[in-house]
Amino acid sequence: MSSLPEGYVPPKVWELETSESPAGSNNPVSGARKEQTLPVGDAPIQLYSLGTPNGLKISIMLEELKEVTDVSYDPWLIKFGELDQFGSDFVKINPNSKIPAMVDKDFDPPLRVFESGSILLHLAQKYDAFIPKDAASRVECMNWLFWQIGGAPFIGGGFGHFYHYAPIKIH
Repeated sequence: MSSLPEGYVPPKVWELETSESPAGSNNPVSGARKEQTLPVGDAPIQLYSLGTPNGLKISIMLEELKEVTDVSYDPWLIKFGELDQFGSDFVKINPNSKIPAMVDKDFDPPLRVFESGSILLHLAQKYDAFIPKDAASRVECMNWLFWQIGGAPFIGGGFGHFYHYAPIKIH
């Protein structure tokens, strides 16, 4: 029993979508498609993201860090509908053209960090917060960190992708 829509035949060669709609950015290509100058604020952490499940993970982490450290950050919106994730400056931070992406200006040269798990781990280590010191608790923490990277997308982000943005509906 196929989960493909009745009558759907996958093409022999996939064509990239050219529409400027959010679904039009839903293709396997990454890299710069347009010139862009990203905003940069005064805070050490520059976060380029959107309110998606992966983007929210970083915003939540930064807000939690504000309760226990002196973290300061500037959040900047990356608009999928305007294809900001394919802008030249954004691609210098994340060559995969995905959010979230971050620049840590406390390093010389500034450190680019991309992928939600990498950003979460970098922030926790940099600010010495939220990672237990004892081995058993640290491993348990890492178990859940890597679960949220590999397992949670099927529950959260994957659902949103296939429900809202996928070019065909597969049930």
